[in-house]
Amino acid sequence: MRPARALIDLGALQDNYLLARRLGGGKAVAVVKADAYGHGAVRCARALAGIADAFGVACLEEAIELREAGIEAPILLLEGFLEAAELPLVDRHRLWTAVASPWQLEALARYRPQQPLHVWLKLDSGMHRLGLAPAQFAEALAALQRDPGIASVVAMSHLARADELDSDFSEVQRRVFEQATADFAGLTSFNNSPALLGWPGIRSDWVRPGLMLYGASPFPLDAAQAHPLRPVMQLESQLIAVRELPAGESVGYGARFTAPAPMRIAVAAMGYADGYPQLAPNGTPVLVDGQATRVIGRVSMDMLTVDITDLPGADVGSRVTFWGASPTATRIAATCSTSPYALLCGLKRVRREYLEAPAGSAARVASTASASG
Repeated sequence: MRPARALIDLGALQDNYLLARRLGGGKAVAVVKADAYGHGAVRCARALAGIADAFGVACLEEAIELREAGIEAPILLLEGFLEAAELPLVDRHRLWTAVASPWQLEALARYRPQQPLHVWLKLDSGMHRLGLAPAQFAEALAALQRDPGIASVVAMSHLARADELDSDFSEVQRRVFEQATADFAGLTSFNNSPALLGWPGIRSDWVRPGLMLYGASPFPLDAAQAHPLRPVMQLESQLIAVRELPAGESVGYGARFTAPAPMRIAVAAMGYADGYPQLAPNGTPVLVDGQATRVIGRVSMDMLTVDITDLPGADVGSRVTFWGASPTATRIAATCSTSPYALLCGLKRVRREYLEAPAGSAARVASTASASG
């Protein structure tokens, strides 16, 4: 069996969710879209069942997968329904839906649900991706609140640059959102992971933690270290070959690395087909049997090469850690000029192995959350 695997710590997931809710001070949607950012949506949702106030997914298919797996908590379609024909499924599966376009409002007005629907109306506060313009927002809120087919309305928006702590754009968006909802007495939702971790002045009733649930920081390395997140995934594999490399000889496709002196090198069963960054530069950190070393040469589809010159105990079968507690996914992303979002969501054929939360921890977390809420 190929040794590449992702160890998923479900206890860490629970702790990160509890942290997000505590920082938000209200309720929290656990965002498990994109297969829980590569961690397995069903297993992660089950670990948070009885703890999470609601779950967030991108599309109807992701929501139905959770319902069919027995998840009973509210599920929010973050992109909303994509055509009017999906509304009966939204209704049948008791889903909450975002609404971000005039055509969706028109479809809702025509639809007669079996049970009143829960709607999250989205404002475009400056990201210009999804959402109603501020001039349309108040009228749409009022229309939804009058509609007998709508059970509740939450006003929401999304921050575009909250991961840039030196930018004032989040404050600009906050002011737009507050102005648009000034006469709205209902609940609001604005905070994503970077807002929860880096912008304590931005508050809303519902928060939507995504990346931080999985223990990765949305901030650069210096800022990331300030947040007590527990990495949920440890990506690892094993060495499958060891060899001596004479000085002046090169490694891998394109001969991108040349040995400056005699070296001892090893091949690990991990490549870009597994989701490891193909453009990882020479020197990208890894651990071999818990000891720090580096990637050398170009990452291949199924393999990569590491320097074990200073690790005399390393041999075939030695464990290689690519990210986890150390090095973190945030550090690898920075080294490879990508984001931790892309790293975690990009894992493909790596099998997952789950570390269950300690017995009673779900009850402990739920009890703590109830006391804090």
